[in-house]
Amino acid sequence: MSGTVPPHYSPAVVHGDLVFVSGQLPIEPDTGHRLTDAPIEAQVLQVLRNLATILKAHGSDVDHVLKVTVYVSDIALWDRVNAVYATFFGAHRPARAVVPTGPLHFGCLVEIEAIAVVIQAR
Repeated sequence: MSGTVPPHYSPAVVHGDLVFVSGQLPIEPDTGHRLTDAPIEAQVLQVLRNLATILKAHGSDVDHVLKVTVYVSDIALWDRVNAVYATFFGAHRPARAVVPTGPLHFGCLVEIEAIAVVIQAR
């Protein structure tokens, strides 16, 4: 067998009234461009935009996120990550865990996964 094996995962899975969104990296979905050289703020914003797009495609939105797990390559970046996160979510405050990880896939600085309530049939 030659070549690269494609990733074995789904961007999201719906089970009952919940949508489970897999970890999202700062990758532009239309081009596949990885924002690995971008500042952490731009990486976080791209990840959150990816999250919102996937939620919408699965009958939910960011206002119905129940739980978020944020993986950050360096906890020293946390204040900057949190500033973008807080602006994005606004008054909505899902439960959250922050996990400092060291290097992430492709050299990204942040990865975010989420669980949300499905609000409309797809």
